[in-house]
Amino acid sequence: MKAAAAVLAALTGLRLVVAALLPLTPDEAYYWVWSRALAPGYVDHPPMAALWIRAGTTLIGETPLGVRLLGPLAAALSTLLLVDAAERLLPGRRAGLIAGALWNATLLVGAGSIVMTPDAPLLLFWCATLSAMARLATGGGAWWWLAAGLFAGLTLASKYTGVLLWFGIGAWVLAVPSARRHLRCPYPWVGAVVGLAVFAPVVLWNADHGWVSFLKQGGRVADWRPGRAVQFLAELIGGQIGLATPGVWFLCVVGLVKLLPRPSADTPPPDLGPFRGPSPQGEGESFSVIPRIVLRHMGLRATRALLLALSLPAILVFTQHAFGDRVQGNWPAILYPAAVIAAAGLGHRSWRRLVWPSVGLGLGLTAIVLLHVTTGLVPLPPRSDPAARQLSGWNQLASGVETARLRERGTFIVAEEYALIAELAWNAPLAVPVVGIESRLEPLDLIRTDLTDRSGILVRAEHRGEDIDRARWSSAVFLGFIERGAERGQVDRYRLWRVIGRGNAIALPRPKFAAGE
Repeated sequence: MKAAAAVLAALTGLRLVVAALLPLTPDEAYYWVWSRALAPGYVDHPPMAALWIRAGTTLIGETPLGVRLLGPLAAALSTLLLVDAAERLLPGRRAGLIAGALWNATLLVGAGSIVMTPDAPLLLFWCATLSAMARLATGGGAWWWLAAGLFAGLTLASKYTGVLLWFGIGAWVLAVPSARRHLRCPYPWVGAVVGLAVFAPVVLWNADHGWVSFLKQGGRVADWRPGRAVQFLAELIGGQIGLATPGVWFLCVVGLVKLLPRPSADTPPPDLGPFRGPSPQGEGESFSVIPRIVLRHMGLRATRALLLALSLPAILVFTQHAFGDRVQGNWPAILYPAAVIAAAGLGHRSWRRLVWPSVGLGLGLTAIVLLHVTTGLVPLPPRSDPAARQLSGWNQLASGVETARLRERGTFIVAEEYALIAELAWNAPLAVPVVGIESRLEPLDLIRTDLTDRSGILVRAEHRGEDIDRARWSSAVFLGFIERGAERGQVDRYRLWRVIGRGNAIALPRPKFAAGE
């Protein structure tokens, strides 16, 4: 295990180095703006990502590494939690080492943990909840419900998909008789109250803001376009094969399938381990007749049921969503904590032989991706390169906009897109005010500045068209185009307008490191 710990430390160090080298992505710049206007909620997500960025930048300054600091550290801690959970759920099989290796071999963790998004805290607290639930499923003290409730609440405060964790725990408690017995004591109920108390500020913030965040995310449920379901499902599966890496994805799928109960008249009663008690008849397990019959035929153990319960709700939800709209590649990341443990439980020699080649392939693919994002290793056309589109040319763009501002004697830079204006706020010279007129910025506790009769430079992505909201401007004169590029060519193009303001706009924060603080 010392060698495994050394490898994990080396991977974490590598991720921190890459995190320091890469410029911020647009979403990261946007979340950094959140961190300078801390609140219990935001239009897009709960506040945990903003809190993590604020902690990192407070510790080491407003630099790319400061914004991302807790992401690689969280990936390392989540690995240790998964190792613990796997060893408890599958003792004597070296399952912890295998689960931890598979987890780190995915692009979702290997490369994804370098970028600070709400997925970073979401996955850490999901793994922490799984670890606490593993202790409960294997005979741990009932007080672990308090830890599970706390971590589940923190999961919800990270991203709304954390609600699927709550559904999974609820399904496990209802399906497994040994778990239902816990409902007779106060600990599960107190744990639920603790978790809901952690999430309560997010609910109150939404109540004060017209439920804007709940409506934005919950509105996805109503999407329904079954005619494109085949396309969306194919994209979902293909994206997961790529992001989990092919070998790890295959083992995870097999592991979850192997967990599914197979009805058989000869299946013996489930071995519920330490959860035993007298039945009303004085022998056997203490649970009702219907669950007894169902579980007797399903052969569903408490530990297997836990992994299924933390996987199936998300699988069903994302499959349903694919009948209405595209499932973003990172959304199913919550499936993999349970899935890698299920994969680690594959006992047959033929499956075990695939583990380390799959880990090697995953780590190799991750190394290629990290080399590419730092050096441009793969010669893709910039417009077709996801890394270039996210990372390249923001300093160049900000410098070009500033040149236009000086030439036109403008007093501010402004944009209508939350990600674009956040990148300009991060990259533009500190002396120039950067303001936004995007609706997502409205709830933020940021200074409003009056633009009336002041001139500035409006930046607008070419693909958004040229129909700016002229009601906001006393005058708007098109100046031309400016490019954002990479070494191999143009990534994107933007229109510049000289505008004279009318009314207020939101002044964005500026990174303190630019002022030498």
